[in-house]
Amino acid sequence: MRTSASGYAAAVVVALEGVGIAALVVWQILAMVAGDTGSLASSIALVVLTAVGAVAVLAFAVAIWRDRSWGRSGGIVTQVLILAVALGAATGAYADPLSGLVLAAPAIVALVLLVLAVHAAGRAAKDAASA
Repeated sequence: MRTSASGYAAAVVVALEGVGIAALVVWQILAMVAGDTGSLASSIALVVLTAVGAVAVLAFAVAIWRDRSWGRSGGIVTQVLILAVALGAATGAYADPLSGLVLAAPAIVALVLLVLAVHAAGRAAKDAASA
């Protein structure tokens, strides 16, 4: 099957999110090197987990681009998790609604694009099965 336009757009947005997470890894490493952390062991663990997350999100982007269903599924789960973090940022103890909005806006766009890509893939599979 061929990836739809919404699939390509979703792949680009998810890839940009993956690059953003990778930038967060670099920021965490710089903070660790500068000694701006409370616990070195916790900092290392956080860097490793964040790096694994960045690799996973980038893998989802590649899979979405290649029209793989697991990439779309992983992308949708990622967007829901980002929206949960955005909600926490907007309403938590140290609430910053602008930060929540900055996190939520691309996640909502990606989620809509992913749902459209899933719909297009389902329609293409149905057409291929009936042919």
